[in-house]
Amino acid sequence: MATVELLFSALPEHVRTARLVAAAVARRAGVDEAVLDEVRLAVGEACSRAVGLHVSQGIAKPVRVVLTEDEKKFSIEVGDDAPHQAVVGSAAAASGAPAAAPSGSAAAHEEAADGEDDMGLAVISGLVDDVEVTADETGGLIRMSWPTTPAAETA
Repeated sequence: MATVELLFSALPEHVRTARLVAAAVARRAGVDEAVLDEVRLAVGEACSRAVGLHVSQGIAKPVRVVLTEDEKKFSIEVGDDAPHQAVVGSAAAASGAPAAAPSGSAAAHEEAADGEDDMGLAVISGLVDDVEVTADETGGLIRMSWPTTPAAETA
């Protein structure tokens, strides 16, 4: 199992680099050429989402992208270090503690950010058949995978 790990500063201009690296590794792993555009778009959406979360919450840590070539599939994980409110709020509710409600213009900004976040996740779900999104108070992770063609079949 071959793995490539990419760490980049949460800057929008680095998303393009992550897309290019993902497409190159996916091609080498044996992902069908017809699916490479979907890989690029999904990685772009996931990385843009992570960059947006880091920037909006002032997080200096890098965005993480892990590309893994397995025997029958190619997987990409995009991770962020932003605490995710919905999970934090539900964890507070489960413990009986009141969840903090945003106020004023901050609430409007948070709702707009949530709408963009939901849209990005919807786009990823439309592009990738095998996708899993997890999030908690320490960060989020989007796992995506595509089937590969064994080297013997491509020759």
